[in-house]
Amino acid sequence: MTAGGVAGRGAVAAGAGAGGGTAAEGIAAAAWEMREAGECRPRIARDPVNEPMINNWTEALGDTNPAYPAVAPPAMVQVWTMRGLHPEPDEDPLGRMSEVLDAAGYTSVVATNCEQTYHRLLKPGERLAVTSRLEDVVGPKQTALGEGWFVTTRSTWRVGDEPVAEMMFRILKFKPKPAVTASVAPMVSRDTEFFWAGTRIGELRIQKCSACGALRHPPGPMCPRCNALDPTHIVSSGLGEVYSYVVHHHPQVPGKRTPFVVALVELEEGVRMLGELLDVEPEQVKIGLPVRVRFVSSGEFTLPAWEVR
Repeated sequence: MTAGGVAGRGAVAAGAGAGGGTAAEGIAAAAWEMREAGECRPRIARDPVNEPMINNWTEALGDTNPAYPAVAPPAMVQVWTMRGLHPEPDEDPLGRMSEVLDAAGYTSVVATNCEQTYHRLLKPGERLAVTSRLEDVVGPKQTALGEGWFVTTRSTWRVGDEPVAEMMFRILKFKPKPAVTASVAPMVSRDTEFFWAGTRIGELRIQKCSACGALRHPPGPMCPRCNALDPTHIVSSGLGEVYSYVVHHHPQVPGKRTPFVVALVELEEGVRMLGELLDVEPEQVKIGLPVRVRFVSSGEFTLPAWEVR
């Protein structure tokens, strides 16, 4: 790879001075040991290559190639050895190296490169196994995201002893820059001014077309149904149900304690609106959960959020 990579324990430590000796040397030593260990033990796919999964994949992507599902799309190779929601611990070098970097404060991650090579098409009934090895660790490097280390692994998928696919995967593990504390300040325009004026007085306003009566959120200058340009608004009851949601764990948000829930709520009026779901544990949230609006002051703005009803 590039100069400065982990070619051996001495070479890494010598190239790591910019990050402060002890931490860099520890990272270098761990990387050297993992490289020397070579490939990890194979992880066997939970299920063989199968037609239902091929059908689901090609339908989602709109791929109508008549060769499927008699064979599997090559880019599905990772699907067959996914670890699931409750994986057993294994020797995956990417995970192990990530733990080392997390402990040294390099807690943020972004994927930078992925190159896959396919040797042949896979057929239903074949069961894959994947092995991985640590190929390179380069750092510390100064990047636009912050100081970090580039970690490169190479995985090989096999059917029996036959290699059928390979992947080079590289990530950047970096130290997040200190957050700049600032009040939440939504962008206000002529199209959204009525909405924020409503939240200030405890009203959840929904844009309504004065021509055809269509409701929409977020607001906009033109009705998507009839192209009219003279919207008005109604005041929502503020009642709805959770249509979808995410649980935010990372990165940290100034003034917020993680994890917290952001919910997409379908209001009684039929439009959907995003907001934080307050005072609820993530494991208690479910699709269809009844909620009501709660207005939260944030500096000069009042934001709509949700609470369970």
